[in-house]
Amino acid sequence: MDGNRRWAKRQGRRAEFGHRTGAENVHRLSSLCIQRDIAFLTLYAFSTENWKRSEREVRGLMRLLVLYFNKYADELRQEGVRLRFMGDRQGLPPLLTQTMDEAETTSADRNRLQLIIAFNYGGRREIVTAARSAMKEAIERGVDLQSIDEDRFSSYLYLPDVPDPDLIIRTGGDMRLSNFLLWQTAYAELYFDDTLWPDFGEKELDTAIEDFMSRKRRYGSS
Repeated sequence: MDGNRRWAKRQGRRAEFGHRTGAENVHRLSSLCIQRDIAFLTLYAFSTENWKRSEREVRGLMRLLVLYFNKYADELRQEGVRLRFMGDRQGLPPLLTQTMDEAETTSADRNRLQLIIAFNYGGRREIVTAARSAMKEAIERGVDLQSIDEDRFSSYLYLPDVPDPDLIIRTGGDMRLSNFLLWQTAYAELYFDDTLWPDFGEKELDTAIEDFMSRKRRYGSS
């Protein structure tokens, strides 16, 4: 979801306007994914590094998430969308965490699309948190550390039941992962698009999917 601020600047507007427009695009992309039988969509909404932005912008992003789900939660549920969140909820405003909890609870029985919002998320933090959980279990239950293989380690991640992504799409032109799903993207295909997130629509999504389908995935084999 990269490019909201640059998009707003091109319109001569504040960053908040770009974030609002970008949030509206979440619903559009969710519907497009459902139409294409895509089962999982994970969006990077707020990273652990985004706290470095201005206090005004950070507060605005927190409010925006609450407003977005108050506006669209019922409609998303009706479309069969299960809402989930991944990231560290400590330090987030109580109203925001309450909104997250309610969105997850009320949509838990939906199965057409799992829409996962990565909020206050960092790939390195997720791995460190998982390592701490593994060590804690090893100490408390006497688990042999040698028994913790890749599959078992994955069970300590934020959403262990969600499969690794097949395709990572980054909008906005930057060609890096920026601390997103570092463990899960080991064999993901990467696709970079110069389009800013608010303008990323059906044409851009289909182009990315077509590019992905044309690739031969080897998973380390020849």
